[in-house]
Order: sequence, then structure tokens, then C-alpha cells
Amino acid sequence: MEFSYHNPTAIEFGKGKIEAITNLIPKDNKVLVVYGGGSIKNNGAYDQVVKALENHEWLEFSGVEPNPTVETMNKAVEVIKNEKVDFILAVGGGSVIDGCKYLAAAALYDGDAWDFLDGSAEVEKAMPLGVVLTLAATGSESNNLAVVSRKSTDEKRLYFSNHSYPQFAILDASFMSTLSDRQLSNGLVDAFVHISEQYLTKTNTTLVNDGYAETLYRGLVKLANRWDERRTYLWQENLMHICNQALNFQLGAGVVQDWSTHLIGHELTAFYGLDHGRSLTVVLPHLLREMMDDKGEKIAQMGENVFGIKDDNEAVIQKIEAVFHSIDVATKLNEYDIDDKVIENVQSAFKSHGYLEIGENGTVTLDKVANILTRSMVA
Repeated sequence: MEFSYHNPTAIEFGKGKIEAITNLIPKDNKVLVVYGGGSIKNNGAYDQVVKALENHEWLEFSGVEPNPTVETMNKAVEVIKNEKVDFILAVGGGSVIDGCKYLAAAALYDGDAWDFLDGSAEVEKAMPLGVVLTLAATGSESNNLAVVSRKSTDEKRLYFSNHSYPQFAILDASFMSTLSDRQLSNGLVDAFVHISEQYLTKTNTTLVNDGYAETLYRGLVKLANRWDERRTYLWQENLMHICNQALNFQLGAGVVQDWSTHLIGHELTAFYGLDHGRSLTVVLPHLLREMMDDKGEKIAQMGENVFGIKDDNEAVIQKIEAVFHSIDVATKLNEYDIDDKVIENVQSAFKSHGYLEIGENGTVTLDKVANILTRSMVA
């Protein structure tokens, strides 16, 4: 158990915490407020941002997609350079935040910032970034991971950089009041799979990591069982908290991680536009079955400590599927409009990215990926 862990993002959690922005951003900084399709004008976040920035000079950039593209974010880069912006404020969910992480680095980079995504360059500096979270799911508000797409080539890639941590994140669950059921369920399953990528790997002796992961799992299961309460502030507040804790990378400190489900899911989103959360649920159960020899002991541990199931790993996987189904999320690819080239497309993308042996043991090969997708398409 050896690790280094540092998270510099200041968290302001609770109702009305957006007021803190007034003092968190220097008064002499020119601010670019970045958001998506305009939902922040319906949930109250926009008006509160305007109030908090009344003593700042600021402008706005909107239109960030659910899967942010470099094509859109490069337009924001031009705004930053032309307007001499000093500080970026991302207002939205994980997509807006990820797009702004790319934006913060791209604005100070002389070349094509896709270099960060394809691995040909590392981020050496970035503009200061703050976050107002309005949709709980990705944990991007307090981690150093950015996931960005390139529409022209149907690619969805990621990178890590310690320059990408937001300086602060405002977490006020009241901004979730206007979210759709689909957005809430996507957030819940995203957090569930984030935990799984860090927990359902090799057995270990890290009592804190495993114990906390199991606590977060039980919390998500409880929220799924109380799906009829999803419109209450208390339900949404707990989802926001769990989603944040699921991927601030504390769970992964000192343990072996997987991330195969995400890498496969990213290609399903890139090629077919599948919601990120739903791209994960059509992969995870079938990956667990395919990789049972690698993951059997941890699946059994999860079964006993989260679901109260002993010595029946298939029952544990079926319980995971039942959690997803209880909030109306499919676990089969054949429930979506997917063509018969899906395996070819994903394998081709993996080859081009160099993803030939992934997973915690490097045993998720291209053949295994094909088997996982085949399992997901069997009725």
C-alpha cells in the first residue's frame, strides 16, 4: 500500500454556497462563465452567478455539448485570447467541467491542444478554473481528469493533469431540481461504475479503500431503492455527495484500478452517441462475467458486504443489473439503436489508441472486448 495523494480543490457544499465565489475569484480577474444549453437559467444557478460576480468584470460562453468537443471549446479559446480573460468559471455538469479543463490548458498552448488527448504532449500550465456543479455524476469538479471528444474523427479521449484540478467547486444540490429522470439515473450509474473501476479488481489489504467503496455502493443502492424520492432535496444532496466521493481518486489511492468499462463505453458514445452513463451499464455486467477469473474474489466480497449474497457471483452480477433496471437503465446493447459493426468499430478504435491489453491485469484483450460486446447483444 504505497501512494501519493493530493487534492487541492476547495469544496463548498450546501445551499447558498455560491455566494463564496465573490471572494474565491480575485476582484481584478476578468471571468469567462462557461455553460451548456441554458438549463442554468431555469434552475437558478445563472442568476446566482450573476449576483456573485456583480463586482467582477465577466462575460459568458454557452453551447458546450453533453460530450464536449474540441471544435466547440476551441471557439472559447478564441474568446479567452481576444477578451484577455483571467479566470474560467464552469457552470454545469461533468461535460462543461471537462470542456473547461481542456479550455484552461488549450488557452495557454501554442499548438493543437488535441495533443493532450492523443498523448503527444502533456499539459504544462493552465488557466485558473472554478466550478459551480449543477449535475451530479462524474466527480470532475474535484479531480484532474478531462474527457473530451473530437467530432470530426468520432473520437472520445481522456487525459490527466495536475494542472486540471479546479481551484474550487460549489456543490449545491438545489440546482439539480430541474434535472430529468434520465440525468439523475445517469449520474447514479456513473458513480456506481466509477467505484467499480477502483474496487472490482484485485483483492488487497486496504481496509479504508474497500470499506469506503462498499459504503458508497450501499448509499447508491439505497438511493436506487428510494427512486420514488428522487425529486426531494435530501435524495439529490446525497447523490451529489456520493458522486463527488466516487471519483476524487481517494478510492484509488494505493490500489490497482481497471477502467476497461469506461474505455469501451467511450467508444460506444463516440460512434453511437450513447449517453455516458448508459454506455457503462451495457458493458459492466458483461465485463464482470467475461473477466470472472480475474475479478471473482472481489465480486464475492462485494456480494457479501454490499448485497448480503454469499458464494454466488452470478447472483451478485444480476443484483447489479437489478439496481440499474430499477432506475430504468438498460444493461443490453440490443436495447439501443446499434448497428452490426459495433465490435469492428470498437476494436478498430482500440487498435488505433494502442488499447491492446487493458484492465488491472492487462488481460482485457481485443478478443475479450469482442466477447463482452457479444454478451451485451445477446437477447
